[in-house]
Amino acid sequence: MTDPVHADAEEPASPQRAGWREWLGLAVLTLPVLVLATDLTVLFLAMPSIAADLRPGTSQMLWVLHVYGFLVGGFLITMGRLSDRLGRRRVLLTGAAVFTVLAVVAAYSTSAGMLIAVRALLGVAGASLMPAAFSLLRTMFHDDGQRRVAVSIQMGAFITGGAIGPVMGGALLEFFWWGSAFLVNVPALVLLLAVGPLLLPEYRAPGAGRLDPVSVGLSLVAMLGLVYGLQEIATQGFRVPYLAVTMVAAVVAVVFVRRQLRLPDPLLDLGLFANRGFSASLGVILLMILALGGSFYLLTQYLQWVVGLSPLHAGLWTVPFAVVNLVGAVLAPTLVRWTRHAYAMGAGLAVGSAGLAFAATVGASSGPAVLMTGLCVAALGQGVAVTLGSDLIIASAPMRRVGSAAAMQEVSGELGQALGTAFVGSLGMAVYRWTVADTIPASAPESAAEASRESVSGALAAADRVPGAVGADLLAAAREAFTQGLVVALGVSSAVFAVAAVVAFAFLRRATAVAADEDAEAGADAPNAA
Repeated sequence: MTDPVHADAEEPASPQRAGWREWLGLAVLTLPVLVLATDLTVLFLAMPSIAADLRPGTSQMLWVLHVYGFLVGGFLITMGRLSDRLGRRRVLLTGAAVFTVLAVVAAYSTSAGMLIAVRALLGVAGASLMPAAFSLLRTMFHDDGQRRVAVSIQMGAFITGGAIGPVMGGALLEFFWWGSAFLVNVPALVLLLAVGPLLLPEYRAPGAGRLDPVSVGLSLVAMLGLVYGLQEIATQGFRVPYLAVTMVAAVVAVVFVRRQLRLPDPLLDLGLFANRGFSASLGVILLMILALGGSFYLLTQYLQWVVGLSPLHAGLWTVPFAVVNLVGAVLAPTLVRWTRHAYAMGAGLAVGSAGLAFAATVGASSGPAVLMTGLCVAALGQGVAVTLGSDLIIASAPMRRVGSAAAMQEVSGELGQALGTAFVGSLGMAVYRWTVADTIPASAPESAAEASRESVSGALAAADRVPGAVGADLLAAAREAFTQGLVVALGVSSAVFAVAAVVAFAFLRRATAVAADEDAEAGADAPNAA
């Protein structure tokens, strides 16, 4: 078993290269990353079976789907700080144990309310997995080159998990009941709990103080409010209640920041943002996820409602994106052997911008194959940029704050996804409504026209009820209008990628990869393995 790094231990002054134990430990660390990624998507295809069995209401259906992600986002900052304070391995294994038990309970839920409650608790446990897993990479891999390879493998695991989630969910539901979507991750977690104590080192930050409960509450309210408000704006429009929730959450976030500036031992050390590598990388990741989050929100609907694919087949069409994204992540460590992070990330983002521009100008009107070709080009650039950005985030923080740094990376992704869905996705839907309003057949019944102006799914349902050529024309108008909305969203996403490329080129050229000064002040001693 590995011995813990105690309060006076930091990174070695001369980096030691990792051995077989660390690489086996890395294989173990991919397990919680795979679990978290698949759990975010595996439930999508199980919802009809859950609805038939538990009979939830419409709002309960939405909470079953979204409460997990809300709570993951809400507790990331707290869990990142806990991993630094209590020990990264301890928090990881405790979270995995709780997650395993809750997954079994969720699989055998007897009511919609019970499932929502268990999914909420799964979100709290899930929030502990990613910060601890990524921060342990810094503890295990002190050599820059080896750490970058380790980060690329972790990112590859997350990409793979997200891609196979819907496909795996569809395959399980062909043979088993909906509870299998929760149980599928249990074996991986049991393996993590069995071998993690043997292969993973422990690290506890020097002189860590007590958690500030007020800061925990403020961070939770701010993140929950922002993610919930932005997602509801994306699906329900800019309505007063959701705008109010978002504004209140923003005010709470400001109060949280002001409190962190006053505390001697804050929940989130805002001094991290003084490092250009950390802050600019967070910004780049937020912009990337914002761009692709909104476009993918529309893409999944395009594949089903415009192209006419089933949910499972639509999921399969997105697999090439994930594969190319994985290739970019694997290539990233090789690229920075020849050039700086800034140039590799900037070039990747420029390639991604070009791919999205191609998808907008050519792909959306030429069918799914050409569209996905452009998106795969974007995936290659994103894979490079997000991997190198993640490496800079965990490498630029002092060792005692790496858990918090890794948590902020996930917070950036959560906010980027929410903002992308709210603004890029909403823009695409607004273009749909403007376009379809001018192209609805004059002879269509008013009820069908109203449903078509509301959403493309409403247009498809209305077209089924309208006989003859009028129904066919209504369907064609809705599909063309939605395609135009996707084109605009992809164009905006291309511009956002271009902005992210400029940020990378401008602000990361002099970024420091490792916070050597801070680590040296605390003394250096590597984890010992027994």
